[in-house]
Amino acid sequence: MPAHAPEPAAPTRAEAEAEPAHPLAREQAHLTASRAALRAMRADVESLDIRDVTANWVNAIVLQGQIDDRIKALADLAHTPLFFGRLDYLHAPGAELAEGAEGEMFYIGRRHVHDADGDPMVIDWRAPVSQPFYRASKADPQDVALRRRFGYTGGELTAYEDEHLSDPTEGATVSKLLQQEIERPRVGPMRDIVATIQPEQDRLVRSGLSGSVCVQGGPGTGKTAVGLHRVAYLLYAHRERLARTGTLVIGPNRSFLHYIEQVLPALGELEVKQATVDDLVAREGLEVRAADAAETAVVKGDARMAEVLRRAVRSHVSAPVEPLMVVRGSRRWRVPAYELEEIVSELLDRDIRYGAARDALPQRIAHTVLVRMEQAGEAPDDRVQDAVARNAAVKAAVREIWPPVEPAKLVLRLLSDAEFLAAHADGILDDDEQKLLLWPKPFRSVKSAKWTAADLVLIDEAADLVERTHSLGHVVLDEAQDLSPMQYRAVGRRCTTGSATVLGDLAQGTTPWATRSWDEALTHLGKPAAVLEELTAGFRVPREVIAYASRLLPVISPGLAAVSSVRETPGSLVVSEVVAAELTAAVVAACGESLRYEGSIGLIAADARIPELARALETTGLPYLAPGEETTERARLTLVPASLAKGLEYDYVVLDEPAAVVSGEPDERTGLRRLYVCLTRAVSGLHLLHAAPLPEALA
Repeated sequence: MPAHAPEPAAPTRAEAEAEPAHPLAREQAHLTASRAALRAMRADVESLDIRDVTANWVNAIVLQGQIDDRIKALADLAHTPLFFGRLDYLHAPGAELAEGAEGEMFYIGRRHVHDADGDPMVIDWRAPVSQPFYRASKADPQDVALRRRFGYTGGELTAYEDEHLSDPTEGATVSKLLQQEIERPRVGPMRDIVATIQPEQDRLVRSGLSGSVCVQGGPGTGKTAVGLHRVAYLLYAHRERLARTGTLVIGPNRSFLHYIEQVLPALGELEVKQATVDDLVAREGLEVRAADAAETAVVKGDARMAEVLRRAVRSHVSAPVEPLMVVRGSRRWRVPAYELEEIVSELLDRDIRYGAARDALPQRIAHTVLVRMEQAGEAPDDRVQDAVARNAAVKAAVREIWPPVEPAKLVLRLLSDAEFLAAHADGILDDDEQKLLLWPKPFRSVKSAKWTAADLVLIDEAADLVERTHSLGHVVLDEAQDLSPMQYRAVGRRCTTGSATVLGDLAQGTTPWATRSWDEALTHLGKPAAVLEELTAGFRVPREVIAYASRLLPVISPGLAAVSSVRETPGSLVVSEVVAAELTAAVVAACGESLRYEGSIGLIAADARIPELARALETTGLPYLAPGEETTERARLTLVPASLAKGLEYDYVVLDEPAAVVSGEPDERTGLRRLYVCLTRAVSGLHLLHAAPLPEALA
């Protein structure tokens, strides 16, 4: 291990609390002492010598990897507060609530920090003792005398705010520091919300691992943050189990995943994998080289395709017509065709995976032969059964009766061979639907085929019919409303023995196959018993902006409750009508105006308008980024195609020509849903510019 300069001894909690009496100075002293303690914890791990504690080089590599992860988890992020709150309990948690019993004080932060004596200086926000920081109230103080919130600039403590929850003479107040933290300008990727988690969010975050949860939440309700923080909480509460089974966050596209990728590492969680649905179903050697027409993609994504594929896979099994003769030594053992047929029928009736049944078939045949041997007075054992199962005649019979199935070749044949498709889609898909599935010109091989994203989902389904897909311990599925039934099934296969957190907003469904109800979606996912929760309090989008966007709800998602924003920001919505010839110039000028404010700027436009706007920005000399590229103080403007806006957020949004956003989709309802997404990306202000008439609901 590399040598390190000796660290000064970390102060104990008692030493830290003996610092200056002025409250802010005292809290700053505790922050300084806590940072020193964290450095000491990290130095302790870095100084570990594992040369004499590992049996071999493999163990050494594994242990060193664990140490490296621990070192990363103990990083002190300079611009992130080490703690953001404090709880003063009337009584020590777990102690008897006797009169005169001493209380206890805890600092709540992103990770646990202890002093040189092992006493806690900062408590992890996920610990049970931290829960009242999020849920205690004047009505239910939960034995908390004082809740203190801290304000920071960068990583430096600058202010604090107190609530005396057990004091009946003090009225309930709205936290200004909490409001400021929610409204803090957004530069760079998404950040955690551990300092601002609300009670209704905390209940979802801390829900148990055994059950699945579906969160319906409108724009700005924090559903993505809830999902990510739930993963962090579950890893804290069930670390050993999830370390074995794995966790996965699934997002709609790579830009979105890049945007959220720093949240969990900032909370000390480094092992959570992230993927899109396309990543899940990707198969080596198969590339997506084509796109389906909307009507074709709808059929390919329909749950009925699962039964078509099941029939196609099982069609490879053929009934035995000849008896089987097995020669062992000087003896010959005959298995008649009717007995073989009984074995095959039994395996089919069990409806196990095609590959598992194929593996079981030679053993079942061998067992039948062993029965014959025993009846003849022999005493065969398991080794004899295994030898018979490997007999050339048995292997040949298995290949004939139950041949191997390659999933990609199966789907290739379904999409190429009208007779094969018709035989297995009979009574499931009508003639028109079958015609939509068939390639106009069949491809000769799996490698030459121009596969679409929906085709790979079908191949994934077929692969699972042949061999069971590995299941994870927990899966988070964000922007779930846009998945097809077959995509839900693909995700569900990854958590058959685990649980799921499903996040989405039915009003933001922007695919032709977007789900119509969460009950339907959860059934396809294989989690029909999941608890459905709805978040209706908005914390991100200003009240004026969300109210304007919500005018579309009766058209795009009747019956869905509108988000009620807690943030009132006068002047946050500007709608400007300009003549068509001046639209692009006016949009670029609006971007320049927005850059006068602090924070990130998103210019959102219909995909077809992006090239023209890009040229105009370059001509004007305004630098811009693509979605997923990290904003900095020098480059704060991102040019966002409407198709990639979902899940992203910017302090100020300039929205170009809503009519073009709507007309860029296959139908008006989908277009209006896409517009709803674009309207709700702003945290501080939205400037909408249009030349064409606005949709009727907005006009």
